[in-house]
Amino acid sequence: MLAFITIRFLDILDILLVAFLLYQLYRLIKGTVAFNIVIGLFSLYLVWLIVRALNMQLLGSIMGQFIGVGVLALIIVFHPEIRKFLVFIGTNYNVNKILMLDKLFSQGKPKSINQQQIDNIVDACQSMGKSKTGALIVIAGESGLNEQINTGERINAKISSALIRTIFFKNSPLHDGAIIVKGNRIVAAGCILPLTQRDLDKALGLRHRAAVGMTENTDALCIIVSEERGSVSVAQKGEIKRRVSKETLIQILEENIVEGDEKTP
Repeated sequence: MLAFITIRFLDILDILLVAFLLYQLYRLIKGTVAFNIVIGLFSLYLVWLIVRALNMQLLGSIMGQFIGVGVLALIIVFHPEIRKFLVFIGTNYNVNKILMLDKLFSQGKPKSINQQQIDNIVDACQSMGKSKTGALIVIAGESGLNEQINTGERINAKISSALIRTIFFKNSPLHDGAIIVKGNRIVAAGCILPLTQRDLDKALGLRHRAAVGMTENTDALCIIVSEERGSVSVAQKGEIKRRVSKETLIQILEENIVEGDEKTP
């Protein structure tokens, strides 16, 4: 009886791709209000199917009109999540490299950070941790971060431990924001970052929430120094690693932001 049903390789690929997209969507919206909205909309859709099956004309017509504009409503309601999903695809799967868009539109790649500059960043974090000076350092990846840079003060300075500690000194007018490191320069300070909408540990403050939010939307790496505990944390790809040691911090930075021959001192 089921001889007429044929399953092609493309059908299997189609199912796997849909499953992958749904899983990535779940990862992006889990723990947020959007997840509850999705559950509500799915429940409403199931009710509509039941109403149609029971041939309830009036209720079916009303719900049908609502379902008809559902796509537009979803775009409006979920536009932050849709934007986050598109950023995730662009940054995690290097679409620009595959299509060579970076070569077509870039005006030259900035110089990569070197070992000495990593040592300066780590030294500043350790010093600020001991004095319990809060800090948030964003190290840009492939993403330009121009939107975040424009919220702060452009300084375009060399990376030095003294400068970083001066910026985050409690009486400095720029100490509440983040500094953004791009290439081998501190390009801006006092920058405002997007906060994550996920439920995090209540012990984590605004700096940690901003770091997670930043790494959810970009391929940047963030270093956070806690003002309350003096501990150093690292956020990347929407996840945060807390209370990292000096050696671990150096290792993370070397693995993620030093390229080629510059890994040697």
